[in-house]
Amino acid sequence: MKTVLVVDDSRIMRNIVKNTFTELKIPCQFLEASNGVEALQQLQLNSINLILLDWNMPELSGIDFLKQVRAIKQYKDLPIIMVTSESAKYNVIEALKSGATDYIVKPINEKSFREKLSRITL
Repeated sequence: MKTVLVVDDSRIMRNIVKNTFTELKIPCQFLEASNGVEALQQLQLNSINLILLDWNMPELSGIDFLKQVRAIKQYKDLPIIMVTSESAKYNVIEALKSGATDYIVKPINEKSFREKLSRITL
């Protein structure tokens, strides 16, 4: 079974993301982190197949986490999807230039979520 790391400082948002996988009948196990520091720890301790990442978090933001992870050779191809309320075009561009695989603007639209996940081999 594939492992998905859901990184968001909101427990409610982490649950919404996990429930969306369930509604779409995508079997996987979940790990959670409430900020980028915790996410880095999870990444070091576990084999992760996909990261869903919020932008605005305490301690280490999603964009800074993304840049750190992409600097590590073994994670250069790890799918990382930003799931954030940051909808400005420059945010999307910065995330994609920093190595995000894709970008989803909150609130999560189930159809869009499915389409973006279908582009990733889980």
